[in-house]
Amino acid sequence: MKNIVMLMLMCFAFAKAYSQDVTGTWKTVDEKSGKVKSHVEIYKNGDKYYGKILKVLSEKGAEYSKCTSCEGKLKDQPLEGLVIMEGLEKHGKMYKGGSVVDPESGKSYDCKIWLNEDNPDLLMVRGYVLFIYRTQTWERI
Repeated sequence: MKNIVMLMLMCFAFAKAYSQDVTGTWKTVDEKSGKVKSHVEIYKNGDKYYGKILKVLSEKGAEYSKCTSCEGKLKDQPLEGLVIMEGLEKHGKMYKGGSVVDPESGKSYDCKIWLNEDNPDLLMVRGYVLFIYRTQTWERI
């Protein structure tokens, strides 16, 4: 009986670990240099998911502290605290239907994100327009 209880507890523990979601803090990594660029928090508000920059780790200094290339309400806003991902809804294992802003170019893209099937500590972030897309891999902190 004791072994059955232990087995059931282990199954529940593995099920909980397997069912991780995208919420939490992620580090963005420059694909060319391999250096960490920022920390982004993904959080849930109601039924939708959002992402905001918590910390910028750029060597560019003060000129990269604001979203100077952004348009509209994001123009010249401080990068730290800036909501760059918004309106994502969960559809199975994928979160989609929202948008993401590239703070370097100021451009906004349709967005979908999902956890890497082999490693739930890697987040796949895809920005796209029609059939043209780019996917980044973010790492869980």
